[in-house]
Amino acid sequence: MIHEFADADGLAMAQDFASGRSDPVTALEAAIQRLPCAAHAFITVTEQRAQREALASRARWQANAPLSELDGVPIAWKDLFDLVDTPTTAGAALHRNAAHARCDAALVNRLAQAGMVSVGKTNLSELAYSGLGLNPHFGTPANPEPAHAGRVPGGSSAGSAIAVAAGVVPIAMGTDTAGSIRIPAAFNGLVGYRSSRKRYCDSGVFGLARSLDALGPLTRSVRDAVALDRVLVGGAALAPQDVRGLHLRVDEATLADPRVEPAVRDNLESCLQVLGAAGAWVDRRPVLAWQAALDSIANDGWLGASEAFARHEHLLDSAQAEQLDPRVRRRLEAARSLPASTQLRLYDRRVHLQNQLAAELDGALLVTPSVAHVAPLLAPLEADDALFASINLATLRLTMPGSLLDMPGITLPSGHDGAGLPTGLLVSAPSGQDIQVLRAALAIEELLKRRP
Repeated sequence: MIHEFADADGLAMAQDFASGRSDPVTALEAAIQRLPCAAHAFITVTEQRAQREALASRARWQANAPLSELDGVPIAWKDLFDLVDTPTTAGAALHRNAAHARCDAALVNRLAQAGMVSVGKTNLSELAYSGLGLNPHFGTPANPEPAHAGRVPGGSSAGSAIAVAAGVVPIAMGTDTAGSIRIPAAFNGLVGYRSSRKRYCDSGVFGLARSLDALGPLTRSVRDAVALDRVLVGGAALAPQDVRGLHLRVDEATLADPRVEPAVRDNLESCLQVLGAAGAWVDRRPVLAWQAALDSIANDGWLGASEAFARHEHLLDSAQAEQLDPRVRRRLEAARSLPASTQLRLYDRRVHLQNQLAAELDGALLVTPSVAHVAPLLAPLEADDALFASINLATLRLTMPGSLLDMPGITLPSGHDGAGLPTGLLVSAPSGQDIQVLRAALAIEELLKRRP
């Protein structure tokens, strides 16, 4: 039964609860037993809370009165979300003994009201400031899959990804400022959904960059992401988009870039071929706003860097700065000298590019690689700070434009490379078009699962 739970998505678990084949207490026991399979994935395990919630959920299912379609399903939370009576560490040693939260974050509270079972809080890159997931304070989360041995988990929602990949929970919440949901999901063969910024309430969430932070789940299926979204924002059940009505835009320059590894490109092309054969319109034309966003980030800097510095300036000017991971501290300090005029120009340019993107796509969905490469080896990055910096930037390169333009996006598994490492494709849309992305992802996932 434990191994069955390790492979099930959240809705499959709930279906077993409804039929009486299993119950939330058994599901929680399986989750707790699998914790050793996800080394360093959790900073805090809230076992007593989870037991109370699982027992209450079991009673509701036995009475045929679940609070939601995800009642009793285990969930984990990136340790940026407040959970009552636990510290919110943000992956930083200096917050290890922080005052315990006096109440749950808004999303934690909402999903508790829907009956979900909070197993604990997951590890992350310190202060959520890396796309690779290394953490020298709490350990770097390690995936038990043989193909992933010695590879980075992806960040910053590293522990959330490993908690799902290792079968501890089917759903884990993350945050995404520059790719921190989409990258670890892609590196671990998962689904990762970055919502538009205003879709979910961020009250009780430790922030990084005020105009870029977004929330979303890492899951084993698109339908779980859709179900979670429905619990959080309401609305009717979503039907998959008719594939024959899908308009997918592909920027050829992005795919042709030599920094995109052949396996990443080939797997994405294979997926596009399947979708085109099923009737989707695969529209291969330049997306100028997308390219302009890439160029702006490369040439003028990352807007999130200045906002992250502003968020942590007081810390950087204090003696506590010595406790930070030196790699994180250097990246934060690098934005200290950025002129305010540059930052203001970046804000103005973002608005212009958001409007241009919506006009260019005109209802189409942008399809890109989630990350240009598979998960890199961990040991060389731990040993070489310059290599870490360059690989981190390369890892973030294809997700940062979506964050800058506030594009809702879902990364889906697209295949594997010759060594068995996962690759991902990213489906994105202009800000606010979350429903379009979710409906399209339902259809795309179903088609791709049928591939030989």
